[in-house]
Amino acid sequence: MPTVYVGGGTPSALGEEGIDRLLTGIDRLLSALPESSPREFTVEANPETATDGFLDVCRNRGVTRLSLGIQSLDPEALALIGRGGSAPRGTRLSGGALLARLESAARFFPGALSVDLICGLPRQTPETLARDIRRLADLAPAHFSLYSLTLEPGTPLGDRFAAHGEGSHARAALSLPTADAADDLWILGRDLLEGRGYAQYEVSNFSLPGKACAHNLRYWQMEGWIGAGPSASGTLIHGDRGVRHTHARDLAAYLAAPRPRVRAAVREELSPSDLARESLMMGFRLRAGPDPRVFARRFGAEIEALTPETLARWRGRGFFDPEAPAGSLAPSREGLLFLNGFLRDAVLEMDALWEQ
Repeated sequence: MPTVYVGGGTPSALGEEGIDRLLTGIDRLLSALPESSPREFTVEANPETATDGFLDVCRNRGVTRLSLGIQSLDPEALALIGRGGSAPRGTRLSGGALLARLESAARFFPGALSVDLICGLPRQTPETLARDIRRLADLAPAHFSLYSLTLEPGTPLGDRFAAHGEGSHARAALSLPTADAADDLWILGRDLLEGRGYAQYEVSNFSLPGKACAHNLRYWQMEGWIGAGPSASGTLIHGDRGVRHTHARDLAAYLAAPRPRVRAAVREELSPSDLARESLMMGFRLRAGPDPRVFARRFGAEIEALTPETLARWRGRGFFDPEAPAGSLAPSREGLLFLNGFLRDAVLEMDALWEQ
């Protein structure tokens, strides 16, 4: 088992006893496998519930990497977007307490701590973002994730945004930066992280040398993975085809399903064209780009042959890294800023050629 990732929720909300039971069960399952010790074992946590006791259990149970959901070091900004973590009402950490909790996590997982930040938060300015990055980088985490705020329908912030109408008026009402200002904040964050020695290896992810997230690389390189738990999704790949299993989102429905619960999961067959499309969409998220040799070996066709017009057009726009090795399809640093437009063109062209 090359990697294990416990997250997609808030495992630290389980507390010391709960996480100990979970990690003990995982260890029991892994011990039955030929390669029982994963080279990377990640647990997600929120600062509000990542106590020293929780961190100690994780370290003693074989966890090699801790991913902390920070989003911001400004408690008021977090309150404005309804991101109080998993802490009970009234126990949100103050700025000083939050930093102390981060320092403790860095001591428990030196050189193996991952943190995330969000750009475009209410009241966020270049100065406040730079301050957050500076304070976090001083703790020497191995990995940063830098995301842009997404206003999702059905979330408290998304509903409040919709209630004010679309556009600049709604953003002003919620103290959100304009769309252009939010983009500028993300670019500033990228530049600051690179200035502190963090290399961008994926659209939203940065790491010190040798510290990229091995588990997430499996997704981006379209390797197989097993998903377990409510709303979890796993994909098993065999040659140019795959099978995806998605479990029920509702905890009660998940627990009520007969074992093995994978039989109750929604099953989706991935055809060669499905898998090729996903391979492009995931692979181009990486600064290294998709591996053309792996793609050609898996699908019996080269990326260049399936998207010739798109590649030619976007080469002319500077999308690809001119310093990348020959035969590479690595996006340039600036090209990644226009990834969605490139992928839209590439997928449309590939789909049309695949159907011929």
